[in-house]
Amino acid sequence: MAATGFLAAVTGVVLLASPTPAVSAPADEALPCPYASIPTIPPTPPSPPRDTSKAPVGGERLGTTGLAVPAGTAAPPTLSAMSWVVADLDTGEVLGACAPHLRRRPASVQKLLLAATAMPKLDPNLVVEATPEDLALPADSSAVGMIVGGKYPVSTLWYGLLLQSGNDTANALARVNGGDGGVAATIAAMNAEARRLGADDTHAVTPSGLDAPDQLTSAYDLALIARVDLDRPDFRQYDTQPTFQWPAQPPKDPKGFQIQNENKLLTNYPGALGGKTGFTDEARHTYVGAAQRDGRRLVVTLMGAEIVPGRTWKQASMLLDWGFALPKGSSVGHLVTPAEAEELHRTPPDESAKAEAATGRPASRHEHRWGLIGMLAGLALLIAVAGVVAVRRLR
Repeated sequence: MAATGFLAAVTGVVLLASPTPAVSAPADEALPCPYASIPTIPPTPPSPPRDTSKAPVGGERLGTTGLAVPAGTAAPPTLSAMSWVVADLDTGEVLGACAPHLRRRPASVQKLLLAATAMPKLDPNLVVEATPEDLALPADSSAVGMIVGGKYPVSTLWYGLLLQSGNDTANALARVNGGDGGVAATIAAMNAEARRLGADDTHAVTPSGLDAPDQLTSAYDLALIARVDLDRPDFRQYDTQPTFQWPAQPPKDPKGFQIQNENKLLTNYPGALGGKTGFTDEARHTYVGAAQRDGRRLVVTLMGAEIVPGRTWKQASMLLDWGFALPKGSSVGHLVTPAEAEELHRTPPDESAKAEAATGRPASRHEHRWGLIGMLAGLALLIAVAGVVAVRRLR
């Protein structure tokens, strides 16, 4: 890995890397990501190293800590994000990536995993009464403004979560979704959902994305999670609403108030489909955004960004423009499906699996079955030979 990319990944200091007009290096040669030059930022927790004994999910090229783009294509834009992914929501092709499996704090893009976990389960008409625990947040925490004892339909809480990034609504949704197990049960379900999707870089500790030790995700995992969310019509309805009237809660709040969607991609990028913003001191800026153009739907995920060369939605729009300009079929890997993730988790790593991982797709269950049959047949033959030898010795 180039010194600039390594220093950025470990310390959070982003240095200048000169972009080239086109990328033509061999597929196995590490390329530095085109980082923008910015002042030193506050230290962030070091990213845990990836287990290199396992093939990277989505294909060998996605195991890089640098840049992965199709050979001969135009260089991607220079950004401050420490890691990013551009992927096709329909085909699952990863068009390009920078350190896609780098594990970092998620900030509020964690709420996309909460939505993927709880939205299929919760009745949108269920009325939730806010508790003091829902509102137990740090003083500078992002919150909609729920009131203890206030009554809110689940659908209202989704608007508060996705438009205003309310950590109070995240707590309430997680508590109700978890039933008798409360928030802890929902966090366990979030981690189970991440594993089901193949998001193996992800470990949730809070439902909202507030910083916590060992709470991690990656740009690749965020693309997997966003793909599930954006396939849901109800999620898209909540996520793309420009404004929402927060309901009154008399007598404390007799009129209610209006909240606005914080995702500026929706109003500034033609064809925008949705997304989510995030920021904490340890995560820095994180972002997920998606758009449609000429029959293609692309998603962009950013982690560890600063407001250079613009806000994260602007950096995402630069990557979207770059991705839409690539020929259809361009790929450096792919987003695994839940079925592929299940097979990856079932199959122990061996030499054949590592070889197949170079294609970005695991061996089929049929192939592994015949491999097992071959081993059993060989074992049976050895037992038979041993039996013959033993009988001869007895005679």
